Amino acid sequence: MERRVALSYSTGAVGTGIFATVPGLLLLYYLTDVIGVAAGIASLVLFVPKIWDAVLNPVVGAFSDRSGARRPYLLAGAIGTPLMFALLFSAPDLGTPARTALYVGIIYTLAMTGYALFQVPWVAMPTEMTPDYHARTRLMSTRMVLLTVGILAGGALAPLLSGGKSGGRGGYALMSVVLAVVLAAAMLTAWRGTRGAVAAAPATRRLSAREQLAIVRGNRPFLVLFGGYVAQAVATGAMLAGTPYVATYVLGDAALASVLFVFLVAPAALVMPLWRRLSERKGKLFCYLLASGLFGLTAVSLLAARSEPHLVVFAQMMLLGIGYAGVQLFPYAMLPDAIGEGSRAGVFTGVWQAGETIGFAVGPALYALTLATVGFVSSAADQRVQQPPGALTGVVLGFSVLPALLMLLSIPLLRRYPDPEVR
Repeated sequence: MERRVALSYSTGAVGTGIFATVPGLLLLYYLTDVIGVAAGIASLVLFVPKIWDAVLNPVVGAFSDRSGARRPYLLAGAIGTPLMFALLFSAPDLGTPARTALYVGIIYTLAMTGYALFQVPWVAMPTEMTPDYHARTRLMSTRMVLLTVGILAGGALAPLLSGGKSGGRGGYALMSVVLAVVLAAAMLTAWRGTRGAVAAAPATRRLSAREQLAIVRGNRPFLVLFGGYVAQAVATGAMLAGTPYVATYVLGDAALASVLFVFLVAPAALVMPLWRRLSERKGKLFCYLLASGLFGLTAVSLLAARSEPHLVVFAQMMLLGIGYAGVQLFPYAMLPDAIGEGSRAGVFTGVWQAGETIGFAVGPALYALTLATVGFVSSAADQRVQQPPGALTGVVLGFSVLPALLMLLSIPLLRRYPDPEVR
């Protein structure tokens, strides 16, 4: 595999990192604290489009398998996704928060459609790029470093460009347009630069949904890896959704959302090569379990964030980031191994992306429902409200204990993975 092809392919991760991060980090906050949508309604706005995406992902995977070509789907997604992203945080004033929420829900559904067209075939491509077990880890390591760049670009720049609650609608609209340009450039680079990648072998016929399910159910390594990863996606989604709330209502400054995010994600660029080297000695599964445990235990410690100095919270986020790097790298490094060879990679990656989508939908929805349960008070951008003490407790619980439990519960399942390195 040429370096040019590998680097071009991995550059797509900058775009996927932005798109996967910004809505998960800011869309709930945008709805409740800028537009003034009630937390319960906001959770539906986040959840319904992702359910549609979960249904669409296996369909896109199956069609890309049958066509034998991944790149046309990448091009369609690289055009549609940035356009819808720019419109997502540029909601017009439609008279009532409920009407504006409906607009956001429709645009988010269209954005998720474009993202599915890009993401599913793109994730399937490493299976066809190289059969080498450790070469896949090296490819994923490069991809994850660039994913970190995308996540940082989205997670750190988005809150700064938007201005948080004080930035209002104009700040969020500016943010969405700027990041949409970056998103388009990254995705189009992945499309154009992978002309030398190995094409998928065309499937002989289109599979029914039942046949696709039978193929997936017959692959035990995939099912185990899939189950553990989905649980972790819920955990990560809940924590990302809670970040701006913790910054605003616990640390007392909405601008600190960017700082929290940088301390979470920046270590990944430094420790990703270390995780890769350790996996070559100890194995991918061992490192995946280690990273999952580190993430879960550190998340529990954030329960004390309300009474800790800011520097202690930042240090906890850095430690969390070391675990976060591992739980980002190893599932995707192990996925091609679990899929194996053949012309049905799109079927597996379609199901994989559907599970990821559901996980990242359920996480913010659970966080939003936690806020609704504890009496969190939504408000427009130009309003300031006093939150009840119970709401502040809920803000921290949803950010720490909820993701910690989900992350730690995934470990017993992942231990059942039949690791080829110890066979």
